[in-house]
Amino acid sequence: MSTPLDYSGSERARRVQSMFTQIARRYDLMNRIMTAGQDVRWRREVIQRAQLEPGDSLLDLGAGTGDLAREALRQQPASRPIAADFTLEMMRAGQNHGPLDWSAADALRLPFPDAAFNAVVSGFLMRNVTDVQRALDEQYRVLKPGGRIVILDTTRPRPNLLSPFIWLHLHFVIPLLGALLTGQREAYTYLPESTEGFLRAEELVARMAAAGFKKVSFRVKMFGTVAIHWGVK
Repeated sequence: MSTPLDYSGSERARRVQSMFTQIARRYDLMNRIMTAGQDVRWRREVIQRAQLEPGDSLLDLGAGTGDLAREALRQQPASRPIAADFTLEMMRAGQNHGPLDWSAADALRLPFPDAAFNAVVSGFLMRNVTDVQRALDEQYRVLKPGGRIVILDTTRPRPNLLSPFIWLHLHFVIPLLGALLTGQREAYTYLPESTEGFLRAEELVARMAAAGFKKVSFRVKMFGTVAIHWGVK
């Protein structure tokens, strides 16, 4: 059977959008269960690394239900976050969690002017875009000089002693939980496939540098399957 990774370009984008539409209502619950609640801590660190000051504007790109934008308001109530996504049902689900400024946005063609934001953050977006470099170029474009980018995403783990257990968790436990909680096993089969097909953490550093970002660094989490990257324009 074909999976979303069998497609490229606009067809893959439509399939990813359709997948997130189907799982929107249980998206947050699955994130908490899959990560044993660690994703809440990771998002907190993302906003800490964004170094928001009062009045700073922040773009939460691929916002899903807006968790990062809300964390920005918790840490810096005087910040001005915008939550942007290209899946309407995800944004609708996010509106149930409280008021935010929302925008429909394609990560490859952002509907914002140059130098519009002090920070751009994303959570589990980059492995889903069809052109990583173009998405990074767009985030660079909309950042002000000195602005920060922070990326939270899965990353292709390097082989280690835990590799067999990581493989079982990715390929059996997560799809089973996805099927039970959302009824959408294919969406949670896509997650490990997209993780294993994505860049290694060091490779994403190189892509960020190619986009023009300076002071790029990262930390890996969750036995090497998740990474937080950051840099400065």
